[in-house]
Amino acid sequence: MKNPSQVLRGHLVTEKTSGERVHNRYVFQVALDANKIDICRAIEKTFNVEVESVNTVNCKGKKRMWKGKPGNTGRYKKAYVTLASGQKIDKIDAAM
Repeated sequence: MKNPSQVLRGHLVTEKTSGERVHNRYVFQVALDANKIDICRAIEKTFNVEVESVNTVNCKGKKRMWKGKPGNTGRYKKAYVTLASGQKIDKIDAAM
């Protein structure tokens, strides 16, 4: 089992992810090699909540120009984590 700090990279805060809270869903940026089981265990261990489901999305980097030269932004993976009914992550809700 992987260490939760190796799996979770951070919580994503956008308008779309803020709207997901209505459905008791949180969005995290995770390691590229993390699978759904690793993500589930990391969330449960870090925040002491019960995870109902995990959906993942691989996001590819975008092409950008930097100092007149072409380049790419980094690719990343995000996880949509649905918690069991009645559960919430207090640390994230308090920050909002």
